[in-house]
Amino acid sequence: MKISASYWIFEGGLEGELPIHEAMEQASQLGFDAIELGIASQGVLTHRTTQAECETICVEAKRNGLEISGVASGESWGSSPTSSDAKVRERILDFTQKALQVTQWLGTDAYLYVPGAVDVFFLPEAEVVPYDVCYERATEAISKLLPTAEKLGVSIAVENVWNKFLLSPLEMRDFIDQFKSASVGAYFDVGNVMLTGYPDQWINILGSRIKRVHIKDFKLVIGTADGFVDLLEGDVDFEAIKKSLAEINYDGYVTAEMIPYVPGRPEKTAEAMKEIFK
Repeated sequence: MKISASYWIFEGGLEGELPIHEAMEQASQLGFDAIELGIASQGVLTHRTTQAECETICVEAKRNGLEISGVASGESWGSSPTSSDAKVRERILDFTQKALQVTQWLGTDAYLYVPGAVDVFFLPEAEVVPYDVCYERATEAISKLLPTAEKLGVSIAVENVWNKFLLSPLEMRDFIDQFKSASVGAYFDVGNVMLTGYPDQWINILGSRIKRVHIKDFKLVIGTADGFVDLLEGDVDFEAIKKSLAEINYDGYVTAEMIPYVPGRPEKTAEAMKEIFK
């Protein structure tokens, strides 16, 4: 497996303000094999980024000895594919279609996709969508995106996030399988399932559907968003995770997504990633 850094772990990354070449330089200096870029409607990488600009980014990655492990987006949180507002749904579909193209131009084949939400825990004003309605709208959205993803050879990698949706590995498995396409899979986050399950069980059940893996740690005794702690300081059983990943023959990227930025955290994360995946 190759260790990867999320662009978001660096200062200014989550805000989309950090120049990509600076993020790559930092990732390279810290000994990462790859970097996962972040795309949004505003910032240094957007759905309006051109093919020529993407080619320049690829050259910069190569210069730094890095691969681009994938492209991630949190755009669906604010413009949800499961919103009751049809215009919002249209807007995020348009964004995602274009973001999938940017992903291909960047030479990678996985796009982290938040499929919608029943509830957004960090946006108190966000609408609460009935679970069954959320499921229906999320399915409809991916169905509309799928032809583009298949044409481009980019996987829509659905991440398990704190959206009160797709809460078990069985449901995530069946949600993915309904599309009957290798272009829909999972972007599995080991830390995000800790409150309700066991990461190794999710890995064994999702199997080859897993396109990419996010690495985080979580302290169960805290039990809130404050429970996300630095790697090797929480309750995630990384040995069990590595064993399960080996059992499903996963040898792709494992990306550290340690947010928000804290001084010294990228350095600490790099050392922990090397220790975990040595």
